[in-house]
Amino acid sequence: MRYDLVIFDNDGVLVDSEPISNRLLAAHLTELGHPTSYEDSIRDYMGSAMHRVHDLVLERTGKRLPDDFDDVFHARVFAAFERDLKPVAGVTDVLEKLAADGTPYCVASSGSHERIRVGHRTTGLDRWFDDGRVFSSQDVGRGKPAPDLFLYAAERMGVRPERCVVVEDSPLGVRAAVAAGMDVYGFTAMTPAERLAGATQLFSDMGELADLLV
Repeated sequence: MRYDLVIFDNDGVLVDSEPISNRLLAAHLTELGHPTSYEDSIRDYMGSAMHRVHDLVLERTGKRLPDDFDDVFHARVFAAFERDLKPVAGVTDVLEKLAADGTPYCVASSGSHERIRVGHRTTGLDRWFDDGRVFSSQDVGRGKPAPDLFLYAAERMGVRPERCVVVEDSPLGVRAAVAAGMDVYGFTAMTPAERLAGATQLFSDMGELADLLV
């Protein structure tokens, strides 16, 4: 099916940031007395907005994270991005094909606008995403698995939800896309296929995506 809009998740789909950010998140939570492994972070927080971290810690422990938690975490993440972040292998080829074919696309991420921009600037993906193509959970208040962000992106891009496809790598993102009434292609490079149940189709290599979008 040829879609009128391709909506990309950012972390793990456009930029290879999930290993970096989840290692740092696990370490930061552990420092603060909430023992968390890398695997725990991937399972519980991958694809989510920061408010989910606060909500789950409060629910599980009855304790609130410090007021500066987000600032400290993001400072560490951005410094690591500047050193180590790369684009997901093959994603620039996909973007080039979409641009050549005149297929509209955008990014809709649980991350903040600043996080998206830092990652894109560091990896060179900023050339593909002007401000009109960048949407964050900051824009809607409720992050994934709520459908709000994807519906907002579609509305701003002027496309009906049923004419959109979302490219996601997290269970929360797949649930959000399904709730929005959109097709979703689940990227299994980091996430086991069974955790992306509900996706319209699964793929494991970004090189496969261009053919799926024909």
